[in-house]
Amino acid sequence: MKNAINIRNRKAKFNFEFLDKYIAGIKLAGTEIKAIRQGKASITESFCEFHNGELFVINMHIEEYSHATHFNHNPKSERKLLLQKRELRKLEKEVTNSGLTIIPLKVFINDRGLAKMQITLAKGKKVFDKRETIKDRDNKRRMDRIKKEYK
Repeated sequence: MKNAINIRNRKAKFNFEFLDKYIAGIKLAGTEIKAIRQGKASITESFCEFHNGELFVINMHIEEYSHATHFNHNPKSERKLLLQKRELRKLEKEVTNSGLTIIPLKVFINDRGLAKMQITLAKGKKVFDKRETIKDRDNKRRMDRIKKEYK
């Protein structure tokens, strides 16, 4: 089952420095997975938190499914992420001790038709780091233009 659903968090690379990446399953209701398969989800302002040893994604917006009845889902509800226990323990230790955060990078549908989320352990960038990123990007564009002109 080849599906082209690939919902990304574009702001994350600019605002955070990535340390470790993980693939987690998402516990969803029937109308939620149908809306994701239509590409009607957003993770730009979302983050992950621990509640009682379980990892949840907060602020993930999944639009209501258009063909559902009154049994439709809440668009902004918390959704549980499914990881192995040792990964959860490691992530929780890093978040509590180091002050790092867990950010979702993308939501996709795997080969078996299940919704997965790529999450990362991240450290927030300071203002001068963001300026440095912008400067590097502009310099790269400028160099590419010069190379293109002289070819």
